[in-house]
Formats: sequence, C-alpha cells, structure tokens
Amino acid sequence: MGAGVIRVVVVDDEALVRSGFELILGAAGDIEVVATATGAQAVETITRARPDVVLLDIRMPDTDGLSVLRELRALRVPPVVAMLTTFDSDEYILTALRRGAAGFILKDTAPEHLAQLVRTLAAGGVVLSPKASTALLQGAHSITEDDPQVRRVELLTGRERTVLKLIAEGLSNTEIAARLHLSPGTVKDHASAILGKLRVTGRVQAALLAQRAGLLTTQHTGRRHPAPDTGPRP
Repeated sequence: MGAGVIRVVVVDDEALVRSGFELILGAAGDIEVVATATGAQAVETITRARPDVVLLDIRMPDTDGLSVLRELRALRVPPVVAMLTTFDSDEYILTALRRGAAGFILKDTAPEHLAQLVRTLAAGGVVLSPKASTALLQGAHSITEDDPQVRRVELLTGRERTVLKLIAEGLSNTEIAARLHLSPGTVKDHASAILGKLRVTGRVQAALLAQRAGLLTTQHTGRRHPAPDTGPRP
C-alpha cells in the first residue's frame, strides 16, 4: 500500500460481517483493513494497529460498542470512530454520537458506497443516514424557544451558519473550502469558532444541534432567519 492509504479496523462480533467489510474495503486502492476484531479484542487490537478509522459494532454480546467507544476516546490520539448498526433507529446511536462517534453506517449499506463513507470519515466529515434524522431528533431534546443550546446558534455569523450547515451535511473541511471558495485553513478556523460558540466538543454534536435548530430544513424554529450569506466577513 502506498502513501495516503486510509488504515481501517473493523470491530464486530460476527465473523461474516468482519470478512465482508474487509473484502469490500480491500478492493479500494486507497483503503487498507489493517485488522479486524471482536468487541473483547477491540481496544488492544486498535491500540496496536493505530488505524485512521474504526468501524465499530454498536451492539455486541461480549463488550458493547459504547464501552469500547469510551475507551477509544480516552486514547492520547483517538481514531475516528463510526458505529455499525443494523437499524437506523437504534436507540444507542444518539448516545454514541454524543460520546464522540463521528457518525454511523448501516450494515446493509450498498457495497459501492462503503469506501466513500470511509473516505469521508478519514477526511473529517460526518456520516449520518439522511433517513435517520427523524429518529435521531426524536431521541434528542425537543426544540423550544427557550432551549439554550438552540439559542446558541444565533451567536453564529452568517458565514458560520453556512459552514455549520455543510458540516451537518457531512462535508469535510476541504470539501467545504471548495464549495465556498475558501482555504481549508479558513474553514478550519470557522469550524473551531462554531464548536466554541455552540459549546460542543465535535462536529457530530454540532451537526445534531444544527438539525435541532432547523438549519437543515426549509423551516426554522420560529426565530428570526439568518441574513443572506453574501461572502467573507472580516
């Protein structure tokens, strides 16, 4: 494998799932599955293999995915973790996202889409199933005029709202930069400012808050709409 190859570890209690993901991802020239593991083997295997991306089953009989996720997030340099699940309405998904998972992938995802999802994760993007948005929001707090988290969205500038919307759509900093004709460094600065103003620790938490605030729909929460984004601001 050459430089720039994305190193992946697949964690699942079913050998068939592990081998299937390994076979599919191994066919991509820029992705290498460096190890697979059961839940009980996960942390040791990941610590040794040092992957860029971990695909982690959210429900396993020996060790549940949330426990593994907690241990991985405590590592000095934690890998990007996406949860594997059979159901997009899995009640554990929202908990995993709040604890630092970078998204989730359904086990029945079309093989031709799987490699691109891994590339998105490796590039810092968010992977969320569009049809799962309703299920996720049902598990979150209700949107109200007095919701302090939602009101923090109003602290964002027009440009920051635009960047937040693109983050929530799953774009990486590089992709957002190309979309908005900005440098990746500028987008990174915007993203850092957004996380600070929203008081969240990661892009997925910011994406969920954007959904709750209505930024991904044609309707807002009833509060004033942001002014049109006419370009960079000082």
